[in-house]
Amino acid sequence: MAVAAPRQTLESFSPTTGERLGAVPAIAPEDVQRVVDEVAQVQPFWSQLPPAERGRHLRRAAQVILDEMDDIRDLIACEQGKPRTEAYLMEIVPTVDALHWVAEAGPKILADEKVGFPQPYFKTKRAHFAYDPLGVVGVIAPWNYPWTIPLGEVAMALMAGNGVVLKPASLTCLIGERIRYVFERAGLPEGIVRTVHGGGAVGQALVESSVAKVFFTGSVEVGRGVGEACARQLKGSVLELGGKDPMLVLADAHLPNAISGALWGGFANAGQTCSGIERVYVMREVADRFTAGVVAGARRLHVGDPLSWDTQVGPMASRDQFETVRELVDDAVASGATLECGGPTEVPGCDGAFYAPAVLTGVTHDMRIMREEVFGPVLPIVVVDSEDEAVELANDSDFGLGASIWTRDRHRGERMAREIESGMVWLNDHMYSHGACQCSWGGVKDSGLGRAHSKFGFYECVNVKLVTHEPGWVRNFWWHPYDETLGRALGATAKLIYSQRDADRQAALREGGVPLARLVGRTLRSFGRR
Repeated sequence: MAVAAPRQTLESFSPTTGERLGAVPAIAPEDVQRVVDEVAQVQPFWSQLPPAERGRHLRRAAQVILDEMDDIRDLIACEQGKPRTEAYLMEIVPTVDALHWVAEAGPKILADEKVGFPQPYFKTKRAHFAYDPLGVVGVIAPWNYPWTIPLGEVAMALMAGNGVVLKPASLTCLIGERIRYVFERAGLPEGIVRTVHGGGAVGQALVESSVAKVFFTGSVEVGRGVGEACARQLKGSVLELGGKDPMLVLADAHLPNAISGALWGGFANAGQTCSGIERVYVMREVADRFTAGVVAGARRLHVGDPLSWDTQVGPMASRDQFETVRELVDDAVASGATLECGGPTEVPGCDGAFYAPAVLTGVTHDMRIMREEVFGPVLPIVVVDSEDEAVELANDSDFGLGASIWTRDRHRGERMAREIESGMVWLNDHMYSHGACQCSWGGVKDSGLGRAHSKFGFYECVNVKLVTHEPGWVRNFWWHPYDETLGRALGATAKLIYSQRDADRQAALREGGVPLARLVGRTLRSFGRR
């Protein structure tokens, strides 16, 4: 009797202690298409439900999260390393809010949208935009925000009538599996959301499968490959590929607020945030006070076990990411920068890779730490002499996800915001809008393509179809046969409707009046023959 091959599993380990947390079934790359096909069989039923009914399912998913919130919180803390408070703040609460917003706004945004015809020669026409589901959408999730990023994208795809295949990050596979469970527990059709677990080959297989679109969050290198593979199949992709977000501190900034914002924007989630502050440009007039405040605040942040309520900075999600951060900081110091505080540290009773919040001064733009994404709790501070210099340096980057400007002068801030090359600019705040699903999210340059969240995120999940109606009472006057009457009438019509000079319109009426009258008569005669 043949013995079945053992089923492969993907194990998950705590970044804090190294202990095994659990395992999920892994899938072979060649089996990914089968999963996509199975979701495709369920998707037509789901898409035929009224949008309001799909919204009710998403509200129930939000309630499931609330009912199991503490358990989910500790799963995030244990598997990804976020402190408990951040698990609430940056993962759980935003997704509950997003599910409610998607359920409320989705039916309105996705409803048929009337298209007007101001052109007099189209007055009998009627048209609307219809937003059709794509079919099955693939979501490839990151490890830094393993709950809120994929869950929001899955929710919007579902609201638009699609099925979803989710590929969680291998480091946070248990969290990804819990997302699927939430939607099943909420009563969505079985199989409308599926997860596939495995390494990069599984993600590649999902990209190359028959999914209609791919939402990918991750590195520039991998994201570029995802976009190229999708383009070869003539299907779309939404790519969120990281950032090197600048913070511009002007001379009139409210410094206590700017200092607090730098600490949170730079060190939340141990700095492992695509839109975290990775560069600070501060005006010389306030540079000493600002830097002193940031250094003092960084030293006060408690590094420790994410399950402890007083922990503000947890472990790096992986030893590899820790080594990347250490290498970039060491390179900056070797190139002349000064490490004011922070660096590798140990936490009693924990075997994880911990990096205390670091502040660097004396950095220059030719250092690697100012060019490459650090993705760790490090704030390099650069002193500038003018707002123009700050903007120029902020734009001197391959990335363009977000940026923040700190000033008490709103008009100045908004003027500078228009000069910043990024997908988002916040005045006197940073990155909070990811927690407001009505706001668009995405970047320019190497930070990616497309938008998540907001009405634009919905538009990424649908085929925008134009549907028109003509009563058919009369034939269109521009149809065959062509003759001089039609040609002269068309020329006269263009000048009568669009010319900005009275003389042109009067001449068109004199020269084209007869052809126009003949054309109208000919058209009306066709109405009589209907």
